[in-house]
Amino acid sequence: MEPETPFDSIESAQQFVELLCEAIEEARREVDEEIARITGSGEERRKQALQLVAYNLAKLATHMGTSRRILNDLRTLRRLLLGERDMERAMLAAAGEDDAAG
Repeated sequence: MEPETPFDSIESAQQFVELLCEAIEEARREVDEEIARITGSGEERRKQALQLVAYNLAKLATHMGTSRRILNDLRTLRRLLLGERDMERAMLAAAGEDDAAG
């Protein structure tokens, strides 16, 4: 079954989170560069605003890192559960073959 939206599977959500993490990192670099360029005392308010942006981007990056780990855990658990189901099906099929042979 093909996903209908980009978030119909854990893997597609992981791809989205990865792209978002890259965009956040790029924005962080740009903001850090802008903060470094500010030298005049007349731009102190702008510098403070950019520092707040940098802080919030850092928090967002941390949250996205957590989201990555959660998605990875969910994918691992799904594989484990589906693997167990596949094993159960194989065992039931083998038991059915044994019953038919005996």
